Amino acid sequence: MNLSTIDWIIVVSIFAMLIAVAWYTTRYTRSVAAFLAADRSAGRYLLSISSGMADLGAISIIANFEKFYQAGFSAAWWGTILGPVALVLTVSGFVIYRFRETRALTLAEFFERRYSRRFRIFAGILAFGAGIVNYGVFPGVTARFLIYFMGLPTEFSLLGFDVPTLVPVMLIMLSAALMLTLAGGQITVMVTDFLQGQLVNIVMLAIMILLLVTIGFDTIIEGLQMAPPGESKLNPLDQANIPDFNVWFFVMMALLNVYGTMAWQGSSGYNASATNAHEAKMARMLGGFRGMVTSFVIMLLPIAAYALMQHPSFTGLADTVNQELATIGDDQTRKQMTVPIVVSHILPAGMMGLFATVILAASLTTDDTYLHSWGSIFIQDVLMPFRKRRLEPAAHLRLLRLAMVGVAAFAFIFSLLFPLQAYIFMFFQITGAIYLGGAGAVIIGGLYWSRGTTAGAWAAMLTGSTLAVGGIVLQNIIWPRISNGIAFPFNGMEMSFGAAVIAMSVYVLVSLATCRKPANMDALLHRGAYAVEGDHAESHARPVTGLRSLGITSEYTRGDKVIYILNLSLFFVVFIPFVIGTIWGLVWGLPEWAWIKYWWFKLMFTLIVGTAATIWFIIGGFGDMKRLFRTLATARSTVSDDGFVSDQDKALTQGNTADCSTAESDAASR
Repeated sequence: MNLSTIDWIIVVSIFAMLIAVAWYTTRYTRSVAAFLAADRSAGRYLLSISSGMADLGAISIIANFEKFYQAGFSAAWWGTILGPVALVLTVSGFVIYRFRETRALTLAEFFERRYSRRFRIFAGILAFGAGIVNYGVFPGVTARFLIYFMGLPTEFSLLGFDVPTLVPVMLIMLSAALMLTLAGGQITVMVTDFLQGQLVNIVMLAIMILLLVTIGFDTIIEGLQMAPPGESKLNPLDQANIPDFNVWFFVMMALLNVYGTMAWQGSSGYNASATNAHEAKMARMLGGFRGMVTSFVIMLLPIAAYALMQHPSFTGLADTVNQELATIGDDQTRKQMTVPIVVSHILPAGMMGLFATVILAASLTTDDTYLHSWGSIFIQDVLMPFRKRRLEPAAHLRLLRLAMVGVAAFAFIFSLLFPLQAYIFMFFQITGAIYLGGAGAVIIGGLYWSRGTTAGAWAAMLTGSTLAVGGIVLQNIIWPRISNGIAFPFNGMEMSFGAAVIAMSVYVLVSLATCRKPANMDALLHRGAYAVEGDHAESHARPVTGLRSLGITSEYTRGDKVIYILNLSLFFVVFIPFVIGTIWGLVWGLPEWAWIKYWWFKLMFTLIVGTAATIWFIIGGFGDMKRLFRTLATARSTVSDDGFVSDQDKALTQGNTADCSTAESDAASR
């Protein structure tokens, strides 16, 4: 076993603290709105840290380990392509701002208000189905990570039977996540995710410093220089032989990030939890600083692991790791476990316990968020729309909790039975495309284009889903039987991108052909005469739109303006060297020493700015948590704030926002 006594004390102590916090937060969950969206009382720092931690996930860490072990620093270079996209999305509040204005508790509730009840049910089923299949591999991949990282036996004897250690590890992890989720819903999930996020930032900062002191940047560079030609881990312009994580992977990812903004509903509770739309926008804007250190260390660990496995001074370590990897029968699992096993041999006692806690925290925060989201979506968007009347609050909460238990049971069984035969990122892309292939068009069109129609929404969603499912069947079932060993010509990212382009085109064309009455966007977004007190800086305020939304608006306080300027500064510090380096490298070429100097600068910049950001977010985050509890103590949610769209709601919103075909389909559905 790789963990010492002090390591286990660290792990147990931290989880005892989480249990105490979960018990404390239960007193504030008094309504469906509190269970689903924390009574819409979360501030920017609390949201930014907790939602960022929920999005991190142990499986995402493992996926990034795969990516950076294969592509090295070069993958981070091409990832900079996402910079302008991220900047525009964050400073404009693209999608998240308008969605919060709708006051919908789930995305599919917005679909009913904008399109129709039938479409809400269909979209809810699609989101739920794609979501639980996507999530279904999480517990298994994470459990294997923990088994090999902690040095646990792969199986043990119980009553004369050989039991895989995977089973009890998954049971323990899922049970812990369920306990947090069922305790107080989104309030408990958000607060415990926030505390774990603060811990992870501090631990990752310590690991970065430790790697620099014990291994050294020069040693890492020497190991990376041993990569063969065409597979450079330092020079991103010398990667012709790296097929998956190359420049085109990141170009398509950048475009899909715009198309799929907020479409994936794995963290749907966070989308509705902000105090107001501006606060939701500012939470996103803080994301670049919040995850700076964590993202860099997630890149640095696999890069250091690759370097040590290649460096002649560490042949003993490489031999030990290869011996342990040889005991793993499945090739894909062996790839996923390479970095965890190397890391388990280079971290000292104490730090092993802290890193194990990081992985456990990343697992818990994703598990509790996903259990909450997919369980909520099943009740809110699949079951409830069939009802003529709203549920009593107690019965409603009971059904939500039962659905979350069901999601956990499915994930446990699926992880045991489904063998993941592809890179995790590729699996994410293709399973996500079952829903995201059409959802991006429907969301962006519904929030930003008054002429988007229900017919267009149906056509886009069906097209995107059909293409994605067809791709899965072709790649995994049909192609292996007819290919004679030839690799499938498209990866998951390429199939996702193609499905998105076609679905968006279909949405626009069908909407133009069927639109006869533009939507009343003010009613949908609660603007003008429909404004809700407190949702904007001024009552009946009309937020700026278009290119003006990229600048500083009247809603910005002095502190908001500072954050805005810091965001622009961070962008230019990162993106300008990328543009200059890429052009210079393509035209004249850059020597390897120039790339080494750049990665050293990147490391030092992250260390300095990341340390300051960690302190900044500790102060701001705990201030937000204090305000959250103060607000929840006096919150008085109405029974009607439960996501149920009544006939009266339809008369106000759907009657104004529907085209003729929508009105007809709604009459039929009622």
